Amino acid sequence: MENILSGWVGALVVIPLIKIAIIVVGITLIVLAMNWIERKAIAHMQIRLGPMRVGWHGLLQPVADAIKFLLKEDVIPERADRWVFILAPAVALIPAFIVYSVIPFGPGKTFIVTDINIGILFLIAVSSVGILGIVLGGWASNSKYPLLGALRSSAQMISYEVAMGFAIIPVLMAVQSLSLVRIVEAQKELGWWFVFLAPVGTLSFFLYFFCGVAETNRLPFDLPEAETELVAGFHTEYSGFRFSLWVLAEYANMITVSSLATLMFWGGWLRPFPNVSALSFLDVIPGLVWFLLKMSAFLFLYIWFRATFPRFRFDQLMRLGWKVFLPLGIVNTMAAGVILLYWPGK
Repeated sequence: MENILSGWVGALVVIPLIKIAIIVVGITLIVLAMNWIERKAIAHMQIRLGPMRVGWHGLLQPVADAIKFLLKEDVIPERADRWVFILAPAVALIPAFIVYSVIPFGPGKTFIVTDINIGILFLIAVSSVGILGIVLGGWASNSKYPLLGALRSSAQMISYEVAMGFAIIPVLMAVQSLSLVRIVEAQKELGWWFVFLAPVGTLSFFLYFFCGVAETNRLPFDLPEAETELVAGFHTEYSGFRFSLWVLAEYANMITVSSLATLMFWGGWLRPFPNVSALSFLDVIPGLVWFLLKMSAFLFLYIWFRATFPRFRFDQLMRLGWKVFLPLGIVNTMAAGVILLYWPGK
Protein backbone atom coordinates (compact mmCIF):
# COMPACT_ATOMS: atom_id res chain seq x y z
CA MET A 1 0.00 0.00 0.00
CA GLU A 2 2.84 2.38 0.87
CA ASN A 3 4.55 1.64 -2.44
CA ILE A 4 1.33 2.39 -4.34
CA LEU A 5 0.83 5.62 -2.39
CA SER A 6 4.41 6.78 -2.91
CA GLY A 7 4.16 5.99 -6.64
CA TRP A 8 0.90 7.94 -6.87
CA VAL A 9 2.42 10.94 -5.08
CA GLY A 10 5.48 10.83 -7.33
CA ALA A 11 3.44 10.61 -10.54
CA LEU A 12 0.88 13.29 -9.66
CA VAL A 13 2.86 15.68 -7.45
CA VAL A 14 6.65 15.37 -7.52
CA ILE A 15 7.21 14.85 -11.27
CA PRO A 16 4.84 17.69 -12.35
CA LEU A 17 6.47 20.03 -9.82
CA ILE A 18 9.91 19.19 -11.22
CA LYS A 19 8.65 19.84 -14.77
CA ILE A 20 7.07 23.14 -13.68
CA ALA A 21 10.34 24.25 -12.05
CA ILE A 22 12.30 23.37 -15.20
CA ILE A 23 9.82 25.32 -17.36
CA VAL A 24 9.89 28.41 -15.11
CA VAL A 25 13.69 28.45 -15.01
CA GLY A 26 13.94 27.66 -18.72
CA ILE A 27 11.53 30.42 -19.78
CA THR A 28 13.35 32.91 -17.54
CA LEU A 29 16.68 31.98 -19.12
CA ILE A 30 15.18 32.28 -22.61
CA VAL A 31 13.90 35.76 -21.70
CA LEU A 32 17.41 36.78 -20.58
CA ALA A 33 18.86 35.41 -23.82
CA MET A 34 16.15 37.12 -25.88
CA ASN A 35 16.94 40.44 -24.23
CA TRP A 36 20.58 40.21 -25.34
CA ILE A 37 19.80 38.83 -28.81
CA GLU A 38 17.20 41.52 -29.46
CA ARG A 39 19.53 44.37 -28.50
CA LYS A 40 22.43 42.95 -30.50
CA ALA A 41 20.35 42.03 -33.57
CA ILE A 42 18.65 45.43 -33.77
CA ALA A 43 22.00 47.15 -33.24
CA HIS A 44 23.56 45.26 -36.16
CA MET A 45 20.51 45.93 -38.34
CA GLN A 46 21.04 49.64 -37.60
CA ILE A 47 24.82 49.37 -38.11
CA ARG A 48 25.62 49.73 -34.41
CA LEU A 49 27.41 47.47 -31.93
CA GLY A 50 24.85 47.24 -29.12
CA PRO A 51 25.94 46.08 -25.62
CA MET A 52 29.70 45.51 -25.56
CA ARG A 53 31.04 46.23 -22.06
CA VAL A 54 29.64 43.56 -19.69
CA GLY A 55 31.12 40.24 -20.76
CA TRP A 56 32.18 39.18 -24.26
CA HIS A 57 30.17 41.33 -26.69
CA GLY A 58 27.87 42.29 -23.81
CA LEU A 59 26.85 38.66 -23.18
CA LEU A 60 26.34 39.31 -19.45
CA GLN A 61 24.38 42.53 -19.96
CA PRO A 62 20.99 40.86 -19.22
CA VAL A 63 22.40 39.53 -15.94
CA ALA A 64 23.66 42.99 -15.04
CA ASP A 65 20.23 44.44 -15.90
CA ALA A 66 18.49 41.83 -13.72
CA ILE A 67 20.75 42.67 -10.77
CA LYS A 68 20.10 46.38 -11.36
CA PHE A 69 16.33 45.82 -11.27
CA LEU A 70 16.61 43.88 -8.01
CA LEU A 71 18.76 46.56 -6.33
CA LYS A 72 16.93 49.59 -7.70
CA GLU A 73 14.51 51.51 -5.51
CA ASP A 74 10.92 50.38 -6.02
CA VAL A 75 8.89 53.58 -6.14
CA ILE A 76 5.11 53.66 -5.60
CA PRO A 77 3.42 56.95 -6.58
CA GLU A 78 1.96 58.80 -3.62
CA ARG A 79 -1.59 58.94 -5.00
CA ALA A 80 -1.58 55.44 -6.51
CA ASP A 81 -3.93 52.67 -5.36
CA ARG A 82 -1.17 50.89 -3.45
CA TRP A 83 -2.33 47.27 -3.30
CA VAL A 84 -3.72 47.19 -6.83
CA PHE A 85 -0.49 48.82 -8.05
CA ILE A 86 1.53 46.08 -6.33
CA LEU A 87 -0.62 43.16 -7.52
CA ALA A 88 -1.02 44.23 -11.17
CA PRO A 89 2.33 42.86 -12.46
CA ALA A 90 1.63 39.50 -10.80
CA VAL A 91 -1.83 39.37 -12.40
CA ALA A 92 -0.14 39.80 -15.78
CA LEU A 93 2.79 37.44 -15.10
CA ILE A 94 1.09 34.42 -13.52
CA PRO A 95 -1.23 33.61 -16.48
CA ALA A 96 1.75 34.07 -18.83
CA PHE A 97 3.46 31.15 -17.06
CA ILE A 98 0.40 29.00 -16.32
CA VAL A 99 -0.21 28.42 -20.05
CA TYR A 100 3.03 26.42 -20.29
CA SER A 101 1.39 23.63 -18.29
CA VAL A 102 -0.41 22.50 -21.47
CA ILE A 103 2.21 23.30 -24.12
CA PRO A 104 4.03 20.16 -25.37
CA PHE A 105 7.70 20.86 -26.11
CA GLY A 106 8.40 17.44 -27.61
CA PRO A 107 7.02 13.92 -28.16
CA GLY A 108 5.98 11.79 -25.21
CA LYS A 109 5.01 12.66 -21.65
CA THR A 110 8.53 13.82 -20.78
CA PHE A 111 8.12 17.18 -22.50
CA ILE A 112 4.67 18.18 -21.26
CA VAL A 113 3.25 18.82 -17.81
CA THR A 114 -0.26 17.72 -18.75
CA ASP A 115 -2.11 16.95 -21.98
CA ILE A 116 -5.76 17.94 -21.64
CA ASN A 117 -8.35 17.50 -24.36
CA ILE A 118 -9.22 21.22 -24.24
CA GLY A 119 -5.63 22.49 -24.35
CA ILE A 120 -6.24 25.29 -26.87
CA LEU A 121 -9.36 26.50 -25.04
CA PHE A 122 -7.53 26.48 -21.69
CA LEU A 123 -4.57 28.35 -23.16
CA ILE A 124 -6.67 31.08 -24.79
CA ALA A 125 -8.83 31.50 -21.68
CA VAL A 126 -5.90 31.77 -19.25
CA SER A 127 -3.76 34.02 -21.45
CA SER A 128 -6.71 36.42 -21.80
CA VAL A 129 -6.54 37.11 -18.06
CA GLY A 130 -3.22 38.91 -18.52
CA ILE A 131 -4.97 41.99 -19.92
CA LEU A 132 -6.58 42.49 -16.49
CA GLY A 133 -3.12 43.05 -15.04
CA ILE A 134 -2.40 45.73 -17.66
CA VAL A 135 -5.73 47.47 -17.01
CA LEU A 136 -5.23 47.33 -13.23
CA GLY A 137 -1.66 48.61 -13.48
CA GLY A 138 -2.64 51.50 -15.73
CA TRP A 139 -5.59 52.49 -13.56
CA ALA A 140 -3.86 52.06 -10.19
CA SER A 141 -0.94 54.31 -11.21
CA ASN A 142 -3.27 57.33 -11.05
CA SER A 143 -1.49 58.91 -14.02
CA LYS A 144 -2.84 59.86 -17.43
CA TYR A 145 -0.18 58.08 -19.50
CA PRO A 146 -0.58 54.63 -17.88
CA LEU A 147 -4.37 54.98 -18.03
CA LEU A 148 -4.29 55.78 -21.76
CA GLY A 149 -1.92 52.85 -22.32
CA ALA A 150 -4.23 50.49 -20.42
CA LEU A 151 -7.27 51.65 -22.41
CA ARG A 152 -5.39 51.20 -25.68
CA SER A 153 -4.24 47.74 -24.65
CA SER A 154 -7.73 46.55 -23.71
CA ALA A 155 -9.22 47.87 -26.97
CA GLN A 156 -6.39 46.31 -28.97
CA MET A 157 -6.72 42.90 -27.31
CA ILE A 158 -10.50 42.80 -27.81
CA SER A 159 -10.03 43.70 -31.48
CA TYR A 160 -7.33 41.19 -32.37
CA GLU A 161 -8.41 38.31 -30.14
CA VAL A 162 -11.53 37.82 -32.28
CA ALA A 163 -9.53 37.58 -35.50
CA MET A 164 -7.03 35.27 -33.79
CA GLY A 165 -9.86 32.95 -32.80
CA PHE A 166 -11.03 32.74 -36.41
CA ALA A 167 -7.44 31.98 -37.47
CA ILE A 168 -7.30 29.01 -35.09
CA ILE A 169 -10.74 27.56 -35.93
CA PRO A 170 -9.75 26.00 -39.33
CA VAL A 171 -7.04 23.98 -37.58
CA LEU A 172 -9.49 22.75 -34.95
CA MET A 173 -12.04 21.90 -37.66
CA ALA A 174 -9.45 19.81 -39.52
CA VAL A 175 -8.17 17.98 -36.44
CA GLN A 176 -11.51 17.79 -34.58
CA SER A 177 -9.70 18.11 -31.28
CA LEU A 178 -8.56 20.87 -28.92
CA SER A 179 -5.51 18.91 -27.75
CA LEU A 180 -2.19 20.43 -28.81
CA VAL A 181 -0.59 16.98 -28.89
CA ARG A 182 -3.33 15.72 -31.19
CA ILE A 183 -2.83 18.72 -33.51
CA VAL A 184 0.83 17.78 -33.99
CA GLU A 185 -0.04 14.09 -34.47
CA ALA A 186 -2.58 15.05 -37.14
CA GLN A 187 0.15 16.86 -39.08
CA LYS A 188 2.31 13.74 -38.86
CA GLU A 189 -0.53 11.58 -40.20
CA LEU A 190 -1.14 14.08 -43.00
CA GLY A 191 2.56 14.23 -43.89
CA TRP A 192 2.38 18.01 -44.26
CA TRP A 193 2.54 20.92 -41.88
CA PHE A 194 -0.74 22.82 -41.82
CA VAL A 195 0.95 26.02 -43.02
CA PHE A 196 1.52 24.37 -46.42
CA LEU A 197 -2.19 23.62 -46.92
CA ALA A 198 -2.76 26.69 -49.09
CA PRO A 199 -4.70 28.84 -49.16
CA VAL A 200 -6.59 28.14 -45.92
CA GLY A 201 -3.71 26.90 -43.76
CA THR A 202 -1.30 29.55 -45.02
CA LEU A 203 -3.75 32.40 -44.47
CA SER A 204 -4.64 31.05 -41.01
CA PHE A 205 -0.99 31.09 -40.03
CA PHE A 206 -0.39 34.66 -41.16
CA LEU A 207 -3.57 35.88 -39.49
CA TYR A 208 -2.67 34.08 -36.27
CA PHE A 209 0.90 35.33 -36.13
CA PHE A 210 0.13 38.98 -36.93
CA CYS A 211 -2.70 38.96 -34.38
CA GLY A 212 -0.28 37.38 -31.90
CA VAL A 213 2.18 40.21 -32.44
CA ALA A 214 -0.64 42.68 -31.74
CA GLU A 215 -1.74 40.72 -28.66
CA THR A 216 1.75 40.97 -27.16
CA ASN A 217 1.93 44.75 -27.76
CA ARG A 218 5.00 44.56 -29.98
CA LEU A 219 5.96 46.76 -32.91
CA PRO A 220 4.31 47.73 -35.17
CA PHE A 221 1.37 47.23 -32.77
CA ASP A 222 2.97 48.64 -29.59
CA LEU A 223 0.46 51.50 -29.15
CA PRO A 224 -0.09 50.71 -25.42
CA GLU A 225 3.62 51.37 -24.76
CA ALA A 226 4.30 54.06 -27.37
CA GLU A 227 7.33 55.90 -25.98
CA THR A 228 6.89 58.95 -28.20
CA GLU A 229 3.29 59.43 -27.06
CA LEU A 230 2.82 57.77 -23.66
CA VAL A 231 6.38 57.68 -22.21
CA ALA A 232 6.11 53.93 -21.54
CA GLY A 233 2.37 53.39 -21.47
CA PHE A 234 0.75 51.28 -18.78
CA HIS A 235 4.01 50.67 -16.86
CA THR A 236 5.27 54.27 -16.90
CA GLU A 237 5.12 54.57 -13.09
CA TYR A 238 6.76 51.20 -12.40
CA SER A 239 10.40 50.77 -11.46
CA GLY A 240 12.76 48.21 -9.99
CA PHE A 241 11.63 44.64 -9.48
CA ARG A 242 8.00 45.22 -10.45
CA PHE A 243 9.03 46.75 -13.77
CA SER A 244 11.07 43.60 -14.49
CA LEU A 245 7.89 41.53 -13.98
CA TRP A 246 6.20 43.45 -16.80
CA VAL A 247 9.16 42.75 -19.08
CA LEU A 248 9.16 39.07 -18.10
CA ALA A 249 5.42 38.77 -18.78
CA GLU A 250 5.76 40.38 -22.22
CA TYR A 251 8.55 38.07 -23.33
CA ALA A 252 6.77 35.02 -21.86
CA ASN A 253 3.71 35.89 -23.96
CA MET A 254 5.92 36.24 -27.04
CA ILE A 255 7.27 32.73 -26.42
CA THR A 256 3.71 31.43 -26.01
CA VAL A 257 2.59 32.93 -29.34
CA SER A 258 5.67 31.49 -31.06
CA SER A 259 5.14 28.07 -29.46
CA LEU A 260 1.51 27.94 -30.59
CA ALA A 261 2.46 28.97 -34.13
CA THR A 262 5.00 26.14 -34.13
CA LEU A 263 2.54 23.55 -32.81
CA MET A 264 -0.51 24.46 -34.90
CA PHE A 265 1.04 25.35 -38.24
CA TRP A 266 4.66 24.19 -38.42
CA GLY A 267 4.50 20.64 -37.09
CA GLY A 268 5.66 21.22 -33.54
CA TRP A 269 8.53 18.82 -32.85
CA LEU A 270 8.20 17.09 -36.25
CA ARG A 271 10.95 17.25 -38.83
CA PRO A 272 10.16 18.55 -42.33
CA PHE A 273 7.96 16.10 -44.29
CA PRO A 274 7.73 13.56 -41.45
CA ASN A 275 6.44 10.72 -43.68
CA VAL A 276 9.14 11.02 -46.37
CA SER A 277 11.60 8.19 -45.78
CA ALA A 278 14.31 9.90 -47.85
CA LEU A 279 14.59 12.49 -45.08
CA SER A 280 14.75 9.93 -42.27
CA PHE A 281 18.35 10.97 -41.53
CA LEU A 282 16.85 14.10 -39.95
CA ASP A 283 15.37 11.91 -37.21
CA VAL A 284 18.72 11.99 -35.43
CA ILE A 285 17.82 15.55 -34.38
CA PRO A 286 15.61 15.32 -31.25
CA GLY A 287 12.06 16.61 -31.43
CA LEU A 288 12.77 19.15 -28.70
CA VAL A 289 15.51 20.68 -30.88
CA TRP A 290 13.14 20.96 -33.86
CA PHE A 291 10.57 22.67 -31.64
CA LEU A 292 13.08 25.16 -30.22
CA LEU A 293 14.50 25.96 -33.67
CA LYS A 294 11.06 26.77 -35.10
CA MET A 295 10.08 28.76 -32.01
CA SER A 296 13.34 30.71 -32.18
CA ALA A 297 12.63 31.61 -35.82
CA PHE A 298 9.34 33.24 -34.82
CA LEU A 299 10.97 35.05 -31.93
CA PHE A 300 13.52 36.42 -34.38
CA LEU A 301 10.63 37.71 -36.52
CA TYR A 302 9.50 39.75 -33.51
CA ILE A 303 12.95 41.35 -33.42
CA TRP A 304 12.99 41.88 -37.18
CA PHE A 305 9.59 43.59 -37.08
CA ARG A 306 10.78 45.94 -34.33
CA ALA A 307 13.82 46.96 -36.35
CA THR A 308 11.90 47.35 -39.61
CA PHE A 309 8.37 48.69 -39.30
CA PRO A 310 7.10 52.04 -38.03
CA ARG A 311 4.34 52.15 -35.46
CA PHE A 312 0.73 52.26 -36.63
CA ARG A 313 -1.56 55.10 -35.67
CA PHE A 314 -4.30 53.88 -33.39
CA ASP A 315 -7.05 54.37 -35.99
CA GLN A 316 -4.96 52.37 -38.48
CA LEU A 317 -4.52 49.60 -35.93
CA MET A 318 -8.27 49.39 -35.25
CA ARG A 319 -9.09 49.50 -38.95
CA LEU A 320 -6.66 46.67 -39.67
CA GLY A 321 -8.14 44.51 -36.95
CA TRP A 322 -11.83 45.01 -37.68
CA LYS A 323 -11.89 45.70 -41.43
CA VAL A 324 -9.08 43.46 -42.68
CA PHE A 325 -8.11 40.66 -40.29
CA LEU A 326 -11.63 39.86 -39.01
CA PRO A 327 -13.29 39.61 -42.47
CA LEU A 328 -10.36 37.55 -43.74
CA GLY A 329 -10.67 35.24 -40.73
CA ILE A 330 -14.41 34.73 -41.30
CA VAL A 331 -13.99 34.05 -45.04
CA ASN A 332 -11.07 31.70 -44.34
CA THR A 333 -13.11 29.75 -41.78
CA MET A 334 -16.01 29.40 -44.22
CA ALA A 335 -13.60 28.22 -46.93
CA ALA A 336 -12.15 25.64 -44.53
CA GLY A 337 -15.67 24.37 -43.79
CA VAL A 338 -16.47 23.96 -47.50
CA ILE A 339 -13.15 22.20 -48.20
CA LEU A 340 -13.56 19.81 -45.28
CA LEU A 341 -17.16 19.08 -46.31
CA TYR A 342 -16.07 17.87 -49.73
CA TRP A 343 -12.61 16.54 -48.80
CA PRO A 344 -12.19 13.11 -50.44
CA GLY A 345 -11.80 10.19 -48.05
CA LYS A 346 -12.53 12.20 -44.93
